[in-house]
Amino acid sequence: MKTGNNIPSNIDEYIATFPDTIQELLNQMRAAIREAAPEATEKISYQMPAFAQQGILVYFAAFSKHIGFYPTSSAMEAFSEELSVYKSGKGSVQFPIHQPLPLDLVKRMVRYRVAENLEKAALKSIKKNK
Repeated sequence: MKTGNNIPSNIDEYIATFPDTIQELLNQMRAAIREAAPEATEKISYQMPAFAQQGILVYFAAFSKHIGFYPTSSAMEAFSEELSVYKSGKGSVQFPIHQPLPLDLVKRMVRYRVAENLEKAALKSIKKNK
């Protein structure tokens, strides 16, 4: 992650700070997320690229040996079997930079998060209108 005055203000700036090979992976991740959530907005949050739609959907970031993907703990649990081959935490997974990114899995996880956020927003709206 970047610190000091070099904090990127958008995802393009974030990606541009990395070597070409890492930029390619980050662009692949970005494109997969965009395809799965075409109505989501891009932003930098916690100094990482993020996509939001009715709240944050996912974050991603580059590190020296992996691309970190942060789809929240609910998505990690829902896709735990497929994610078992990767190093992961409660709300994050590490995709090694020397392996192809599992873009189909990323897309399915993002779609899961979109549905989850839309459902939460709908329930909140119903409660508000009562």
